[in-house]
Amino acid sequence: MTGTPARTLLLWCPDWPVLAAEIVDGVPATGPVAVLHANRVVACSERARAEGVRRGLRKREAQGRCPQLTVVEYDPGRDARAFEPVVAAVEELVAGVEVVRPGACAVAARGPGRYLGGEEAAAERIIEHVAQSCLVESQVGIADGVFAAGLAARAGRVVAPGGTPGFLAGLPVEALGRSALADLLRRLGVRTLGDFAALPAGDVLARFGFDGALAHRLAAGRDHRPLAVRQPPADLTVTAEHDDPIDRVDAAAFVARALAEQLHERLAGHGLACTRLGIEAVTEHGQELHRVWRHDGLLTAAAIADRVRWQLDGWLSGSNGRAGARPARPTAGIIRLRLIPDGVIAQAGLQAGLWGETGEERERAHRALSRVQGILGPEAVVTAVLGGGRAPADQVRLVPWGDERVPTRPGPPPDAGVGPTTGQGGSAPPWPGRLPPPAPAVVLPSPLAATVHDAAGEPVVISARLAVSAAPARLVVGTGQPAEIVGWAGPWPVDERWWAPAEARRRARFQVSLADGAALLLAVESGQWLVEAIYD
Repeated sequence: MTGTPARTLLLWCPDWPVLAAEIVDGVPATGPVAVLHANRVVACSERARAEGVRRGLRKREAQGRCPQLTVVEYDPGRDARAFEPVVAAVEELVAGVEVVRPGACAVAARGPGRYLGGEEAAAERIIEHVAQSCLVESQVGIADGVFAAGLAARAGRVVAPGGTPGFLAGLPVEALGRSALADLLRRLGVRTLGDFAALPAGDVLARFGFDGALAHRLAAGRDHRPLAVRQPPADLTVTAEHDDPIDRVDAAAFVARALAEQLHERLAGHGLACTRLGIEAVTEHGQELHRVWRHDGLLTAAAIADRVRWQLDGWLSGSNGRAGARPARPTAGIIRLRLIPDGVIAQAGLQAGLWGETGEERERAHRALSRVQGILGPEAVVTAVLGGGRAPADQVRLVPWGDERVPTRPGPPPDAGVGPTTGQGGSAPPWPGRLPPPAPAVVLPSPLAATVHDAAGEPVVISARLAVSAAPARLVVGTGQPAEIVGWAGPWPVDERWWAPAEARRRARFQVSLADGAALLLAVESGQWLVEAIYD
């Protein structure tokens, strides 16, 4: 523990969870907004405070005080992502930034105070730069130590060197941010930080424990640790400038290999590798070209060179093609080429498969499909990703080759059993009404109209309570010939979005097997039978 806290400059963005919701989700922060966690308000906008909303209120009480209140769920990930550009803007002026929490970051005040013309001038410069770069309002406080600087930032104050204990002495014990301790101290007659700091340290430790002793140090103006500054991310981008425009594929291949080796060496020097590669090119006429390549393994120097060469080949040999299948060739040669590594991870983060998952055949197929993408675009080669859903068509998502294979909807674990109406096992969310395995082999893009009759020739109908009028006996698809149904299972009901009348959908599904050996997935909706899929 340090005895004399360093001068600290802390930038604080008021109501940051509310601002983050506006930045990420588009929730207007100028209106009455409250961010809730565990059904209690953890942050609210200025308009909401004017209506009586306060931190700690329950949702019902907050909405009672402000009926037009917009409620947003607390998301620390969203707050951190939205705050990153603010931290980056501060790092453009000063080095050694510590993120205290989303919405607050601190730096040692000595450096900015020296080269920006004093502490107050540094505070004004940082506030102005953040406002211009990020369109975010902020306040700066300067004091001895991070804790005192945070409280000074709420008042926009610069506390003189050595004046931190006096600044803290008059503040209420609630400023410690420990509600239980503050309540206990008030019941003991200790109402200010000065009163708390005057207590003997040994007695505080014996009565309140380690956390109380830590709060006692903060109340006396003594920080418990120095700043833990973060290192700015290394600039891993590599760029090549060319006086003579590149307009031939062979010249582009030479440039691609040299630039790829340079990028790989830079990544290796930091013990890193990338899984996504951004390729940017600027032509002599100012045309900008950009493409992102993805890979499910580590991009080696050869893999990077191949992708850059394929992409340049696709750009430089582009033509109108048949039916516009290939993009038009740039109007001039390339004068600037830039490689931007993304998805950067530690080099030991991925490994080749032990039994050949990343073997020669797989790599050859990957290289061929990636080259097709370089010529025709990433959407030209897609693969299926299985996920959750009730209908077979909902459980498949097509993603470009090389993209992250993430399902649109969460699905069951690979070994999870799925029952007719119980949904999925494991930790995945349930999908009531999901069909049991096996999955159909062919899902029709447009369901076919059909009719189903019982043994007496009467149409089979499904009641509102999902009662089947009679056992299905014959099926007619469109204008085809009747087929005998020798087995059937169901119904599996689905009642989706019943709370939105315009989007509501109610149907029941059946599996039927025919006398000729075929098996079909049928659905009945609004009294109409449909053929949705075919089993193999």
